Amino acid sequence: MEIKSFKFLVIVVLTFIIVFLMKYVGNTNADKLENAIINGVGGMIGITIGMFFYNRSKNDKNPPQHFD
Repeated sequence: MEIKSFKFLVIVVLTFIIVFLMKYVGNTNADKLENAIINGVGGMIGITIGMFFYNRSKNDKNPPQHFD
């Protein structure tokens, strides 16, 4: 999956929504909105970094020699 594709954008938005709602719903603290937004953005950044490393090694034309 390419990082600049529409499919990846949908996955990032869904990740934000899920993490945001998991933190926002049921929270009784005064700063629940700010806390939920920060966690949602953190989830987006985390999935982007993970997909960057996954895609970097996926199309490698020179894999390591003697991998055993």
